[in-house]
Parts: sequence; structure tokens; C-alpha cells
Amino acid sequence: MVLSLALPLGAQPAFEQPFSREPVESLDQRRADYLDRNKQKQDWRLGLYAENDFATMDNSAIAMLLTRGEEIEACNRRVIELMEKPGTGPFWMFPVTMVAYAGRDKLSVEARQAVRDAWRTTRQLRGDTENHWVMYHTAMYLMAQMYPDEPGTEWWNGLSSEENFVEGRDWLLDWMNLTTTIGQGEYNATHYIGEYAIPLLMLKVWAADPAMRQRASIVLDWLFAELATVTLDGVLRGPNSRTDDTSVTERWNALATYFSWQLFGNVPAGERFHGWGWGNYFAVLAEHYQVPEVIYRIATDRKQDILQHDRARSRRIWRYSDEHMRPIYKTQYLRDNYAVGSHQGGISDPIQSHVWDVTWSVDDPRGVHNTMFSLHPHSSGRVQQMFFCTFPEPMPPGVTYEGKPSYNSANKLLGCSPYEQVMQDLDTVIALYDINPADDFPQVNGFFSKDLTDVEEHASGWIFARGGTTYLAYRPLAAFTWEPHIRYPNSRDPNITEETGGRVLVSPHVKNGTILQAADGSEFSSMAAFQAAILALPLSYALEPVPTVHFTSLRGKELSMTYGETPRVEGTPIDYEGWQLFSGPHLNSELHSRVLTITHGQLGRVLDYNTLSITDVVLP
Repeated sequence: MVLSLALPLGAQPAFEQPFSREPVESLDQRRADYLDRNKQKQDWRLGLYAENDFATMDNSAIAMLLTRGEEIEACNRRVIELMEKPGTGPFWMFPVTMVAYAGRDKLSVEARQAVRDAWRTTRQLRGDTENHWVMYHTAMYLMAQMYPDEPGTEWWNGLSSEENFVEGRDWLLDWMNLTTTIGQGEYNATHYIGEYAIPLLMLKVWAADPAMRQRASIVLDWLFAELATVTLDGVLRGPNSRTDDTSVTERWNALATYFSWQLFGNVPAGERFHGWGWGNYFAVLAEHYQVPEVIYRIATDRKQDILQHDRARSRRIWRYSDEHMRPIYKTQYLRDNYAVGSHQGGISDPIQSHVWDVTWSVDDPRGVHNTMFSLHPHSSGRVQQMFFCTFPEPMPPGVTYEGKPSYNSANKLLGCSPYEQVMQDLDTVIALYDINPADDFPQVNGFFSKDLTDVEEHASGWIFARGGTTYLAYRPLAAFTWEPHIRYPNSRDPNITEETGGRVLVSPHVKNGTILQAADGSEFSSMAAFQAAILALPLSYALEPVPTVHFTSLRGKELSMTYGETPRVEGTPIDYEGWQLFSGPHLNSELHSRVLTITHGQLGRVLDYNTLSITDVVLP
């Protein structure tokens, strides 16, 4: 039974199937491939439970079976059993909402009543994060829509159906308006993209209000358009508002890759869809979405370098700051074989953000650590209190048992710091650090992958390496030692660690910095030629009184940066205040405009949140 569901006769498992990065020209074939990938995901998930007659299946499998019209009695039994001990919070609410809607004309009266009773009797927590709030309010909106005109006695929070519906609607409209005006708070998230895409798809399919359906469609395209511009061969790189200890080094190993696989088909799947579990819920409704041609082309058909200057916002700040949300200035530079991305540094998300990196292309990214970056391993209870409305005593050690195992460790490679400032020009990054010596972990960590080749510590102070076909030059500005790279295989236990074979450059100096220059292998005849070119570049720096760098990049740009001041390119300060929401060859949106223009060649698509219109255009 497992094999019959998971693998049609003669078919290969998804992770063994060959994949191509070439765009599929036939629209019919592309749609057929998309639906086939979705069926593979569903068949795999259902195959996990089929052997036991679906007696232990989760809500994603129930919703899939209900959508297919299969195993209805098994679904009835399991729903009643699960509702005997309801969960709490967004990660319970939206999956059960999905089951309620998928089964509204299929589940038995008893099963539907069990779901309804759970929403009446069980207190639900809203959570403390942007993605939590999107899931929470989507669930409240849709459940109140399903059960209209009921008094507060029929809901766990004492609000009437109308009050719950209005609260959910108004919060969602405010969030969508904020996102299309000044950007997302959880931008380019390696995993939490699913917690936005899935609720938006639920609204697109199940909202009764056509305006809400259209709004969800616009923001869903908006989300995936940005994904297309910040992936390299389907793999999301930095900067990221949130990522985790695994994905920050193994860039492929993230839920964002599932969406590239599902939407664009340009990246391989992992065995048993490893790391993509939350994508099961998108798979329930994926047939109701068609990625627009222009977005598909941006992801798969690149004929030029991409330089995007975009804006986002930090997580909401509740304490110790006059800013409610800091503006985040993102630079994204993508070439055929590598990509460099960054934001300006400072605090954006207190625990899981990732400020900058260079990531290179590999034939098969599974298990590969194809990235390089540096950071200050910052840990602070005060900074956590800025962003979380909770008791301060458990922080920060407590989060290390909540999926962030490295947070309170000197060897961590995840997070941002108030003592880091970054500038990027094309494929050059300068990161400067002026760390408070009284803070925990006053050092800079630089990640050197197990998959690097031709690594050489040159007498000049530069460290040269090759990642794939990409040449890399890394210049630490203070003395350092090497430590083994440690990974955390159990995200809930910081005491379980293992070495990967990679290394971490540890520079225990509070006045510090990193310069990184990348180049394509085709630009030089050999590593020796690349080294000679780097060594010929003018460079001067000082660490006192604050770190300062003057460097002429491989692209001939004079870059100047002093910690605490606005960086300069060719003597001119970077005009961060003049940055638009999106600015580049593919995505353009003026700040506060609520209009996004997406282009690729002659293809164009205009998402206008003001008029709730989606317009496809052909450019001259």
C-alpha cells in the first residue's frame, strides 16, 4: 500500500529523478510537470501513513485525502481523535482550518462538530512573530467565515463570529498594506516563507470576498517574485531575516528550496523530501496556483547579471528604541555561477538573521556548504527583550532549546549584531566590527566550508580559496586562529554537536573587519592569476580609533568605509534614504507606492495593490 501510493509502478523517487535548470518552453508541459511534482509530494506524504490504514496521519495528510475524496472514513476517525486534545496557537490553527475547509462537504457531522467544538473550548495563543500573526488571523478569518452569525459563547475568545472575522480581516489588510508599502519584516526567510505562502493560498482559494481573494493573489505573486530574484539555481542565499543553524551553511537545506522545486523545477529534491515537511500544506492547494510566466523566467532564464537594491524592515521593536521598525537596505548581486548579498548590518531579527554571504553554484547542492561569510556571534538578553514581549529571565539560554541551539555559543554562525556594519558593491563586501568588550563573545567568526578547494593563507594576509568555479579572496583585518565547524544535528538540544569538516576563522579582537572579493573562474586563467589581481588592488586600513578601510575593488571601484559612518563608493556616500522598495532589472517599486512592476525581457506584470489589479503587459 505504501509503494502504491508513494511510487507509481516504474517511477523513481523524486530525490533520484534528474533535474534540469533549463526553462521548460511549453506551457502545457510546464503545468504538467508542476502538477506531477505536487502529486509526488502528496503521494509521499500519504505513503507514510498508508501502511497503518492512516490511523496516525497528521492534518496535512487528512487535508490531502479530503481534497482527493479518498479514505473519508479514516479521515473522520482521525479528525475526531485529534480534536480530543486540541493544540493551541497558529501552527495548530491553520492546519485545522485547512482540514475544516477541505472536509466541509466530505467529513461526517460528528467530525465537523468535533472541529467546531475545539474552536469553542480551547484557548488559542496568537504568538509573537509576524508569520505567527499571518497564520493566526488567516485561520480566524476563515473559520469565522465558515461559522457566521454566532455569538461569543461559541468561540474560545468570547468574541462573536463577526468580531473575529473583522479582527482577522483588518489585521491581514494592515499586514498586506505594510508589506506592499515598506516591505516585509521577515524578508527572504529560508523556512518561514511557507508560513506566508500557505495562508495566502488559503485566502486565494477559500475567502468568499473577491477583494480578499485578489489581495491574496497579489501578495502571493509579490512573495514569489522576490524569491525568484534572490535564488541562485533555486537556492536562497543571504541576506535573510531568519534562517537556522543548518541552512545558513547548507543553503539548499531549507523550505524555501521546496518552493523553488515546486514552482520552478530547477533544484533537486532531498530523500524523503528532507526539510520540506511544511510544504505538505502548500501541496494541498498547489493546483490552484500558477506561477506567472515572468516570475518563472526570472528564476530560470537569466541572460544577464542581476543587481537589485531593495528595502525591507526589521522585526517590530517593543523596548529600548525610538524606532518601531528599522529600515533594512538589501543589496543582491547575482551572476551565472555565484551570488553576493547583504544588508547594512545592525539588528534586524535578534536571533536568526543572516547579514551577508557569497554563495556559489554547484552541480548538486544537497549536502554542500557552498557559502562564505563572517559575523560577530552576538548574544544578548537585552536585545531579545527589545523584540519579544515575554519574561526576561529565561532569555537567552532558553531559546537554545526552542530550535535555536547555537544562540548562546561563541562558535555560532547565525545572527546579527549591533556592532556590525556592512557595505557591498557588486561582488565586494566590507564588514566592520566595533564590539563592546564587555559583551559575550567579543570575536569575529568567518565560515570556511568543507567544500572549498585551493585554500591558501597568503603572506599578504589574504586567504584565497575556490568554491565551485568561483574564486574567493577573504581578508581578515585582525589576527585569528582556526576552529572546527560545529553543527547542531538536534535543533532542540544545544549539547548535541558534531564536526562537519569545515572550519571557522576565529578572530578574538573587538576592533575588527572582513573584506571579501569574489570573481568568476572564467575571468582568470588560474588561481595564481586571480591572486596576482587581488594583490595588486590598493588597500589600506586601520582599526583604531574605529575600524576604517579604503579598498579599490576588482571592478575598479574605490570603496571607503569607517565604522559608524555612511560608506562611500567613488567618494560619494551611499544614498540609503533614496532607495526604493525594489530597484533593479526585474523588480521595481517606489517606496509607499503599493505597486510592483515585474519584468523579464519583453514580459511584464504589474501588481497594483491600490486598485487590486494584476496586469500582464508586453514591453517594447
